[in-house]
Amino acid sequence: MDLITLAALGDFPHQLAAHYAAIPNDFKNWRPESWVGIPSEPFTPLEQICHIRDIEIDGYHVRILRTLREENPLLESLDGEILSKERDYSVANAAEVFATFQQARAKTIELVTQLSPDQLVRPAMFEGCAITLRGLLHLLCSHDQQHLAGLQWLKARIESPMSVDNIAKA
Repeated sequence: MDLITLAALGDFPHQLAAHYAAIPNDFKNWRPESWVGIPSEPFTPLEQICHIRDIEIDGYHVRILRTLREENPLLESLDGEILSKERDYSVANAAEVFATFQQARAKTIELVTQLSPDQLVRPAMFEGCAITLRGLLHLLCSHDQQHLAGLQWLKARIESPMSVDNIAKA
């Protein structure tokens, strides 16, 4: 695996915590009037971190292991909105979410750093496309970056005068 992607995956929990900490406490479950333009799934800040935790564990851990163990597996895509409702993300404890996610990401990094070149090119099918295990890891890194961008997008909306006015009326 290339060092840039590994470094990005390894540093992500710290970046995520910093981006989340930049959201004012009163806005952890805030929803804008419109989600147009959000670069991630349309989740509140708290829902964003829950989603990342669950995609790491229920998505990428499973996908990585299946790709290593099975011949050209058809990998499942998870519906984040369904997970959010089923697991009631809006009442999650952020500290617990971060602790679980950090452990899960450490497990991912440990697994990835042990992969051989032959393992990294193992094929799978994901979202209708052929992909290698290495490709899956790039998608994970891309997913991370989308959610950092989503938190920044939410912060931009929170800090706009219209958003503050709307929250004050609620």
